[in-house]
Amino acid sequence: MSERDFWGGRSTIVRRVLRAFPVADTIAFFREIGVPLHEEAGGKLFPDTNRARDVLAALLREAAAAGVTLVAGCRVTDIARLQPPLDVARGGPEPAEGPDATERARFRIATSRGELRANAVVLATGGQSLPKSGSDGAGFALAASLGHTIVPTTPALDALRLDPSDPLHRALPGVSQDVELAVRIDGAIAIRLTGALLWTHFGASGPVAMNASRHWLRAQIEQRPASITVSFCPGRQFDEIDARWTRRAAERPRQSVQTTLAAMVPAAVAAALLEALAIDNRIALAHLSRDARRRLTRALVEWPLPVIGTRGYQYAEATAGGVALTEINPATMESRLCPGLYLVGEMLDVDGRIGGFNFQWAWSSGFVAGRALGKSLA
Repeated sequence: MSERDFWGGRSTIVRRVLRAFPVADTIAFFREIGVPLHEEAGGKLFPDTNRARDVLAALLREAAAAGVTLVAGCRVTDIARLQPPLDVARGGPEPAEGPDATERARFRIATSRGELRANAVVLATGGQSLPKSGSDGAGFALAASLGHTIVPTTPALDALRLDPSDPLHRALPGVSQDVELAVRIDGAIAIRLTGALLWTHFGASGPVAMNASRHWLRAQIEQRPASITVSFCPGRQFDEIDARWTRRAAERPRQSVQTTLAAMVPAAVAAALLEALAIDNRIALAHLSRDARRRLTRALVEWPLPVIGTRGYQYAEATAGGVALTEINPATMESRLCPGLYLVGEMLDVDGRIGGFNFQWAWSSGFVAGRALGKSLA
């Protein structure tokens, strides 16, 4: 876990926040509240019981033990910054509780159940992904109303929708394979990503496609031409694959191109590629023309994905964009523009690759804000 696992914002700020509450602290915290974790493939951490409800129950128990009051079914509609009393504005002490605290509150919070006043507000509303969970983008509007800059948002960790006429994905729903995706922006490769790709009836999903989605979408919002190609032979170049075909033809001239290709990629993918390229799958390697061989090699290392969009916020696992990181103090997560306002998690212009990284950003930034609030109220 490091700042290299994240995009957006400034890496130096991300690094500082992550180091304040690293993964080891996360593991220890959950163990202390009764949720021991185990590591699975790719470094992902899951509760030993593999039940999400056990995580929820433990967090609710811990919140109750800490004296937290939860108000469900209540929506915040507006946050207004109040003019502080003269003695507070001049640096005088601010009482943490009691009637004087209410009188000296920095914020008036309008809710669907009436008005609240508070000395500090933490915006931890999430971004816009999976709006049915509550993260519908309302937090961005609240932050903007308090003077913050919102870096334009897009879905992140979303599946790619491909042109319905594309011959490949229509033939391969449910097939998974390891690939390398190259995202080109303005004609140059901006990033290469490797991992599992899952072909679907609408396009491409799986970890590598979901990681690529944010880069394609950011280019779209910036009105920059973008495209994605897939290599079915990760880490290998055209000349290397072409030479492999030549060697194979010399070693086994009677072997069919279908059999040879199926040793390199899943059989279903081999059949779909040959059909898309109009190459007879029964042809022997000895009779495979140079042109057909090179077209097949090019397809293996640089097959274009005709991306027409993603599935949108209702399916995306994260949000790219948000409150500009330069407008918060990374030592406290407090706003540099609005004292007493703290911003954490996906509210900020930080999004991580798939694999639990966005959770860790939420834990780390939340811890930094909580620690700072504790000191300010002590």
